[in-house]
Amino acid sequence: MKTNLKRLLLVGALMTPLIGLAAEGDPAATKVTDTIITAKVKAEFAKDKLVSATNVKVETNDNGVVQLTGSAKSKAEAEQAIKLAQNVKGVTAVKSDIVIAE
Repeated sequence: MKTNLKRLLLVGALMTPLIGLAAEGDPAATKVTDTIITAKVKAEFAKDKLVSATNVKVETNDNGVVQLTGSAKSKAEAEQAIKLAQNVKGVTAVKSDIVIAE
């Protein structure tokens, strides 16, 4: 009996974020997909030696469009960030508002 209650509580705790996302008006599956794309882009930035994962912000809309904002140390870094984002599965387009720091 205690095991079933623990499982129920665990499942409820894991589902709570998805319920919150669905309550915002978009299907939960879409929100999760957007979050996964954003996480994959950030992971690519973290693996890359040229791109600063902390200075470039990544947001993904429900159509797979990635929006990059923040700053880069050089034009090469900004271009690399765009290239990395474009190569992530699920990304349909990349919009960049990255500012080159002087």
